[in-house]
Amino acid sequence: MVLTRNKPLLAALLLGFVIMSYLITVTQSIGVCYGRVGNNLPRPSQVINLYKSNGIKSMRIYDPYPETLQALRGSDIQLILDVPNDDLQSLASDAAAATIWVQNNVVNYASDVKFRYIAVGNEVLPTVDSTSRYARYVLPAMKNVQSAITAANLKGQIKVSTATYSAVLGTSYPPSHGSFNNHVSSFINPIINFLAENDSPLLANIYPYFSYTGNRKEIQLPYALFTARGVVVQDGSFQYRNLFDASLDALYAALEKAGGANLRVVVSETGWPSEGDPAATMDNARTYLRNLINHVKGGSTPRRPGQAIETYLFAMFDENQKPGLATEKHFGLFTPGQLSKYQISFS
Repeated sequence: MVLTRNKPLLAALLLGFVIMSYLITVTQSIGVCYGRVGNNLPRPSQVINLYKSNGIKSMRIYDPYPETLQALRGSDIQLILDVPNDDLQSLASDAAAATIWVQNNVVNYASDVKFRYIAVGNEVLPTVDSTSRYARYVLPAMKNVQSAITAANLKGQIKVSTATYSAVLGTSYPPSHGSFNNHVSSFINPIINFLAENDSPLLANIYPYFSYTGNRKEIQLPYALFTARGVVVQDGSFQYRNLFDASLDALYAALEKAGGANLRVVVSETGWPSEGDPAATMDNARTYLRNLINHVKGGSTPRRPGQAIETYLFAMFDENQKPGLATEKHFGLFTPGQLSKYQISFS
C-alpha cells in the first residue's frame, strides 16, 4: 500500500535520477588529446596536473608512454590509449604479442588508471597511401587485443575500437545520404560487426576546419564555426546549423546503411589551428572551440537527439615537431609553457 501511494514520488525520483545521469554524462563528455611531438613540452606529471587544474576529465594518448601512464595513476582521468599503427602487424599476427602488450600497458596500470577505450590504429584506410599498408592488420589486432582484455577480466571496463576519419565516407552531403566509400567497405564492414558484437563505439576524428579549407567555395566559414545565423542545410526533417553536426550525422547515416545503426560514435579528435592558413587564426580557433564545447556539453545532433556527444579536443599543446602542413604545429589549447591560449572553460 505504501508503494502504491508513493508511485508518483518514486516515478519522480527515478526520472530525476535519469536526468541527473544524463547531465553527468554530458558534463563529462569533454576530453583533450595529449600528443608529444615536440621538443619543448612539459613532463607528463606536469601535464596531468594541468589537466586536473583545468577540470579536464578525459585524455587521449597516442602511445603507451610509461611516464605518462605512471603519472596518470590515481588521477581519476579517463583514458583513450592508442595502439600505434606501427604496432598493428605484430599484434595482429601473434595473439601472445597482444597479450603481452595489454599486460604491460593496460593490466599493469588498470588498478588506478581509468582506461576507457583502446584505439587500435589511427586513421588507417586501405585507400590512403600513407596508411594502406596497415589496413589488413587492424581488425585482427582488434580481435587479439579484445581477447587479451577479456582474459584479464576487463571486458566490461575497457572497450576496444579503432579511430577513423572523414575519408572513410564516399558521400557526406546531405548528411542523410552519408555512406562509406565503396573501396573501403570490405575493410570497414567487418569492423562495424566487431564493434556491434562487443558493444563498443566507433572512434572518429571530425574536423570541420579541414572540410571548410578543402571546399571554401561551397562551405561558409560561419557554418564551420557554429556561428551561422540560421539553418544552413535542410535535410528532410533534419536541420543543420553547423558543420560538426552534419559531419557526425553523415557518419551515423553511413553506419545505419552498413548494419551499424545501434553503434555510438565517439569524436576522438576535433580542433582548429591558430596559425598556418588564412582560416587558422586565434579568433577562429577560439570561436570554434568555445562554441563546440558549449554545444557538446548539452547538445546532440539532429539524427541522434538526446544522445550526448563524447568529444576529445585536439590537442593539449602546440607541437613544434609535427610533420605536414604548417597548421599541424598549431592545434594546441595551451602553449608548451602551459599558458592557456584561449581561456576556455572545460566544466
